Amino acid sequence: MTRLDTKLEAIRAGRYRKSDFIIADAKDPDMGSGILGHGVVRSPDGTSVRGRTRAEFIDEIVRIIDQDIVDIMLVSASNLDLLHRRGAFQGSAVKPAVRLNDTPDGWGGIRHARYHQEPSTPFRTASLARTMSGTATPSVGAPVAGTDLGLYSVTFMNERKADLASLEAFSAFRAEVAANNMKYFFEIFNPNVESGMSQEEIGEYINDCIVRALAGVAQADRPQFLKLVYNGPKALEELASFDPSLVVGVLGGGAGTTRDTFELLSQAERFGARVALFGRKIKLAEDSLALIAMMRQVVDGALTPEEAVKAYHGELQKAGITPLRSLADDREITEPVLGAAARKKAA
Repeated sequence: MTRLDTKLEAIRAGRYRKSDFIIADAKDPDMGSGILGHGVVRSPDGTSVRGRTRAEFIDEIVRIIDQDIVDIMLVSASNLDLLHRRGAFQGSAVKPAVRLNDTPDGWGGIRHARYHQEPSTPFRTASLARTMSGTATPSVGAPVAGTDLGLYSVTFMNERKADLASLEAFSAFRAEVAANNMKYFFEIFNPNVESGMSQEEIGEYINDCIVRALAGVAQADRPQFLKLVYNGPKALEELASFDPSLVVGVLGGGAGTTRDTFELLSQAERFGARVALFGRKIKLAEDSLALIAMMRQVVDGALTPEEAVKAYHGELQKAGITPLRSLADDREITEPVLGAAARKKAA
């Protein structure tokens, strides 16, 4: 059993402890954007910035796997081939996972594109059979292997035709997953265009859509866990407490401040999430490995979010890295949904 399997077993059995909280690094930006989606390389003083190459991106993934803190490394099928070729997962407790459909907001990260202005539509590039069996030529002693775990995403739009197309594509995907004996986790995005709903209404809408979408799915075909937007404490608590068999996770969203990263992690765990899958929050950090180390301490309760920001800046100073923001600015909560809950706790 991988570390992920052990943690999921404890969570489902009602034996959850903070140490069982699952952290995933979403290193799959190539499935939703282009060159700049891979992040940037900064000079230590922060004065020079350029886009990261694919080789540099793979090197960063390998370093994070070797750090052995994250439980899941989510990548594209093409990059999984490269990682297996390097033997990156050989002997590792980190579980590889592949995005099995492209981000459903229509390639929203493509430069100069307007796809993000239109309702999401389902689209899938990855071959499940290939992903399962693997195609990489192994390094010496490394097996040729894919992975048996993937991510499938849906964006519910509150529009009948769009949502019907997404649900029909999800149904076809589940049939293919069953045929290939794979496992998957289910990502649910908020509407990607204006919906006319308030933040609270979106949370309620998404919760109902999730329950409805899975109601007709037999246990054998249900997701290993969920990945969704943090729509506030009320919505998260409602979903997490509704059905203990649904392991709920949150996605990271935008980069925000370092305090936003740690605050989201802390609030998500407190209100019932058992998984965090962060992409941009890790990828765009000044030091991804230092950030991940602090994330683990926050979710374990060793550091408060504010303490972790200070400790992270201390690590940057030791490494001679100029932070993107001053410590004072980086300690600020800038995401409204996080600020409201933090103020309520402080009161």
